[in-house]
Amino acid sequence: MSELELDIKTADELFDNNKTQELYDLLLKRKDSQNAEVEWRLARACRVLAEKSEDTDTKKNMTYEALEHAKLALSIDDKNFACHKWYAIALSIVGDYEGTKAKLQNAYIMKEHFEKAIELNTTDPTSRHLLGLWCFTFADMPWYTRKLASAIFASPPSSTYDEALGHFQKAEELEPNFFSKNHLLLGKTFLRQKKYEEAKLWLDKAVNKNPCKTVDDDIAKKEAEELLKSL
Repeated sequence: MSELELDIKTADELFDNNKTQELYDLLLKRKDSQNAEVEWRLARACRVLAEKSEDTDTKKNMTYEALEHAKLALSIDDKNFACHKWYAIALSIVGDYEGTKAKLQNAYIMKEHFEKAIELNTTDPTSRHLLGLWCFTFADMPWYTRKLASAIFASPPSSTYDEALGHFQKAEELEPNFFSKNHLLLGKTFLRQKKYEEAKLWLDKAVNKNPCKTVDDDIAKKEAEELLKSL
């Protein structure tokens, strides 16, 4: 195993142990290696560090840095499913700074890359979850956003709760209990469909998953707790 491969292996161990800053520092030394495996992991690390930071400028800088690493990863290896997945994720989080119009303009690009990630790796539950989230977002879109989308596209992005549900269920089938947010979104999708017993089942799973390892886990747990109060 080469030194670079050892660093990537170490980086994955650091990620699994929630030591994202150490992971970032380790792989940043390898940023000139022109290695897609390094770059998409740096994109992932930047996204996590942005989420954890309480400093507004740091959050923004890390978010845009995530996109740069993801772009580079994809340019190096467009046959790597993780490069497509993280490019789409990075586009999405940058959209939080660039507004609704930019997010809508990037919507089809994001979907295309999530679908490509699934095509390249049919067993990855996260790519399937993210395509489900894309579908849920557009099924759940408020009227004023739909109006803006119609002004931008001849055929604006659209989806249904059934489509979203299918992807979330497939993700769960691929790897049961892999992600609290998948539990949360299964619950929310069933709520939108007025299937309250099914919704409660999945929201309970989101609340009771232990331990909460990531920021996403904490957010999913809190939102699920609030939704359960309404049932």
